[in-house]
Amino acid sequence: METSSFLFLLLIATAAAFVQGQGTRVGFYSRTCPQAESIVQKTVQSHFQSNPAIAPGLLRMHFHDCFVQGCDASILIDGSSTEKTAGPNRLLRGYDVIDDAKTQLEAACPGVVSCADILALAARDSVVLTKGLMWKVPTGRRDGRVSLASDVNNLPGPRDSVEVQKQKFADKGLNDQDLVTLVGGHTIGTSACQAFRYRLYNFSTTTANGADPSMDATFVTQLQALCPADGDASRRIALDTGSSDTFDASFFTNLKNGRGVLESDQKLWTDASTKTLVQRFLGVRGLRGLNFNVEFGRSMVKMSNIGVKTGTEGEIRKLCSANN
Repeated sequence: METSSFLFLLLIATAAAFVQGQGTRVGFYSRTCPQAESIVQKTVQSHFQSNPAIAPGLLRMHFHDCFVQGCDASILIDGSSTEKTAGPNRLLRGYDVIDDAKTQLEAACPGVVSCADILALAARDSVVLTKGLMWKVPTGRRDGRVSLASDVNNLPGPRDSVEVQKQKFADKGLNDQDLVTLVGGHTIGTSACQAFRYRLYNFSTTTANGADPSMDATFVTQLQALCPADGDASRRIALDTGSSDTFDASFFTNLKNGRGVLESDQKLWTDASTKTLVQRFLGVRGLRGLNFNVEFGRSMVKMSNIGVKTGTEGEIRKLCSANN
């Protein structure tokens, strides 16, 4: 092949990779704002010390952002019909953490660090603060200008079947292992009773208590006491019973024992196509084991490159809650 032809094809391949979100890289701000990651880390740590609930909040926020319009911080924009106002996002916590970090970064390096990168870094720092493993976060994202509540309809939901979950993840370039791994992020945090209470009452005629038959009977009794049929629908319940403040693989043990709070989570164990992956995280004999913390970092890097805007796309917002 002639040199000119080879260079032309290389240029096309490079451009294609850039468009697909591969323009991010570790250490993107090493010269333009070398203290960027440290500022985000210290801000998250400060807020975490006074309110540990911001850790799962920031992790979920990053996930919800990336699955809608790509990882472009569109979830942070205020407005009457933006992503932030949509049902799945109304109970998210941690917006104030991102705003605080942005204020400090604008003082240190005006117009340099994107809100999208702040969110990606804060999600990683949240995992580390809850005793998960550190991973290197590629940066270089730019902020999007479009945020519509109607786009949030495609987010994975608590009633989704495994097939629907697989398709939603595949649509974003994520495979079945990424699905099980990232859902494992539910090892920290809580859910409101309204998201799963339907599983506890009049769900099935095959169980004495009328609950979802995939659930452990003792666990059902515990949840019914916490979430009465006519009780407070907003009450928060741990998604990983017994270990909701620590980032570990115990979430998968709970699925094995019929103690998954969300129906979509429990189905990862009852569906044969994903059960094997859960078993690999549990170190079941005869299967090649997977280290949850290591795989989580890998899948997060993969997820954080969904539909990113780089180069001259989008903008670097001065305020994370509003377009420039």
